[in-house]
Amino acid sequence: MKTNRGAVVGIAGLGVYVPEAIESSQDIALKTGIPAEVVAEKLGLRQKHVARLDEHASDMALAASKMALGGFDPAALDAVVYFGSSHKDYPVWSVASKLQYELGAHQAFATEIMSLCAGFTVALRMVKGMMLEDTTMDNVLLAAGTKESSLLDYANPRLRFMFNFGDGGAAVLLRKGWHENVVLESHHITAGFFHKHVKVLEGGSVNPLSGHAFPPQAGLLEVIDPEEMKERLDPISFKNFVRVVECALEKSGKSTRDLNFLASVHFKRSMHQQILAALGLNEQNSYYLEDYGHVQAADQIIALWEASRRGLLKDGDIVALMAAGTGYTWGATILQWGAVR
Repeated sequence: MKTNRGAVVGIAGLGVYVPEAIESSQDIALKTGIPAEVVAEKLGLRQKHVARLDEHASDMALAASKMALGGFDPAALDAVVYFGSSHKDYPVWSVASKLQYELGAHQAFATEIMSLCAGFTVALRMVKGMMLEDTTMDNVLLAAGTKESSLLDYANPRLRFMFNFGDGGAAVLLRKGWHENVVLESHHITAGFFHKHVKVLEGGSVNPLSGHAFPPQAGLLEVIDPEEMKERLDPISFKNFVRVVECALEKSGKSTRDLNFLASVHFKRSMHQQILAALGLNEQNSYYLEDYGHVQAADQIIALWEASRRGLLKDGDIVALMAAGTGYTWGATILQWGAVR
């Protein structure tokens, strides 16, 4: 099979869905005892969206997918790829297959890529490569959903850095030969030592739900040895965030001098400002997700969507999508925004 090495892959559609219910910094303060001003200023969270009990990851991914497709015929899709939360409607189940069926994308194969909160940058890297190598893959939908706010125990101080988890869905339509919002190159770093720190302890093969009596907080997120995690993560996290962006830019034939915009994972405000400064950017060169929180692998799409509708992006802008997922993987993908000729 011949390849398409001269072709480009661009983002032809963006979709974002968030639930109606809001949890404000004041609400989180009441649940945690953390002052509302600390939640808003230090954690960088004014509010986040929280899904209904009957609203699930697949529902939010589906709503975002319909928005991303717009008037595009789902029957012309060659693949549907889910890259969102592994905390989904059922523990062992395919969101991608449901999306393919519900959208009517009957010619598309469906699959999933799981890389936790780094999922979008990983999915872009892998799927772009597939599209350029396979002459039969021209149009692919990438979609994510998350309901990880439901995994939080606000009485557990070890989860403090995750109190920003919000719910929602996001999707992009990738098209080969689409010379707008072109996907350039990516770079990723994994420090596998951190695999042991953040997990849901119950429900897997180590601690199956059947045959065990678990406490009421079973099935929620837990952080194992948070002091060790912080001690080892703090010295490398900032450097790795900057490094993945710099390396992705270099692979794309660019440097930080060419960078115009950062669409980042949501984290505390001080880290966001520090990374902007290191990349030679200011707050006008980014969209901070203080009204969404951390919507798992959807963060970068939400930031792009907000930036686009607010007029923060112009044709030719070089955009870095920056992510990190517990485990621990840092990632970045570079876009050339707007029309590219």
